[in-house]
Amino acid sequence: MQEAVKVAFEQQVVMIPLAKILPSRVLAPEIKERVKYKRIVASVLQLGLIEPLVVSRQQGDSYLLLDGHIRFEALREQHETEARCIVAEDDEAFTYNKRVNRLATIQEHYMIVRALARGVSQEKLARALDVDVKVIHARRQLLAGISDEVADLLKDKPVGHTAFRKLRKMKPLRQLEVAELMVSANNFTASYAKALLATSKPSDLHRPDLLKKVTGLSTEQMARLEREMASVGEDYKELEASYGDDMLVLVVAAGFLERLLSRPEIEKFLEGRHPELLENFRAIVLAASLDQTAAAAA
Repeated sequence: MQEAVKVAFEQQVVMIPLAKILPSRVLAPEIKERVKYKRIVASVLQLGLIEPLVVSRQQGDSYLLLDGHIRFEALREQHETEARCIVAEDDEAFTYNKRVNRLATIQEHYMIVRALARGVSQEKLARALDVDVKVIHARRQLLAGISDEVADLLKDKPVGHTAFRKLRKMKPLRQLEVAELMVSANNFTASYAKALLATSKPSDLHRPDLLKKVTGLSTEQMARLEREMASVGEDYKELEASYGDDMLVLVVAAGFLERLLSRPEIEKFLEGRHPELLENFRAIVLAASLDQTAAAAA
């Protein structure tokens, strides 16, 4: 019979005076100058504390703060006297926030659209996020001109707002091609999107007359760059298709060579008669071991 999983936190959220909460670390002075801190302070001011602090009980009636130091400091800055807290069963600081996936750009867009649909004003959202109202308007219109297929493909990817502006210049089919290239290369930067825009055919753009203005390249340079990018894309697809089989062959061959070189007499023979082969064999074994280490760390 399986044992019941022990609950790591007390079941009820409790109100605890801030004076009884002891931070487990001191915030560096420069943290208060960061955008993240200012947004949290603005959010606490406009909406109150949404996510409770995480604390553990100490001797007497004091509590050790495990998670939420920035929120804690923001509350003190607003002269609050108490806060909603989750009480952990021990003082282990490995909290759920260590595994939180941060909000993607499209998810942020959906959040803003949903809040506005429920009657929250753009001004209040701007104050809560500590941004200008124009930023809220721009993020509300993030997917204007973006096809549904592209939005679905990039919904959980860290694509910046500038990259979406580049995508918006393309027609839907080219948008999808570019989005698939970004996902395949795991590159969602604005510079990569700009490069893919630069290699787009005029027929794939809404305003092809602006292409030279955007890229600064002549028609001949654009044609040459387009051919080179198409060739690189084909090579990349071929490598992607054969990568799995090649890695399997490499791992099997490296395992065989590693066992072979573990025998001193064989290694000595190769060192004396075929040193160039021995060097190549060692390089293969090392390459396979580095790939496996990188895969384990990912």
